[in-house]
Amino acid sequence: MKWQPFLGAPLAALSVSAYATQYFTVEQAQARMFPGAKLAHVPLQLDDAIRGQLHDASGIHEPFNEDGVWKVDGGGWFIVDKVVGKHEMITYAVSLTASGAVKDVEILDYRETYGYEVRKPEWRAQFTGKTAADPVKLGQDIRNISGATLSSKHITQGVKRVLALYLLVLSKQ
Repeated sequence: MKWQPFLGAPLAALSVSAYATQYFTVEQAQARMFPGAKLAHVPLQLDDAIRGQLHDASGIHEPFNEDGVWKVDGGGWFIVDKVVGKHEMITYAVSLTASGAVKDVEILDYRETYGYEVRKPEWRAQFTGKTAADPVKLGQDIRNISGATLSSKHITQGVKRVLALYLLVLSKQ
């Protein structure tokens, strides 16, 4: 009997990436969320204490994207970050008003094979107006999406982390 390699696993791994969708580049999201505004990139260097506080506020273990922050001329912030969905990373952007309230949330890249409903405007609209003082918690002030529970939960935690970042760091700049 001749040996033949099993190719099923590598092909299955390749098929997952076929579902990856880029909805916006960073520049496109910036233009949509802050039309005509000038944005200045603000790279951060967070210390361990701040990283710990961000984790405590959100429950997210993945490190915050310290290179994903822009200050908006005239007030406001544009933040790009990543959270895990179920298995793959979701890149999302949050725009904040000058006072730290969520203006908008947008999904930039979605790599999961299902759960893409988190991109629906009516679900993302729940975050509008939320601040660090709000719970921003799935099942409390943010509705879950059946079939996208982990993506819903993790994006919610990500927005909570961005709001904590505003409170702890950005509001002082």
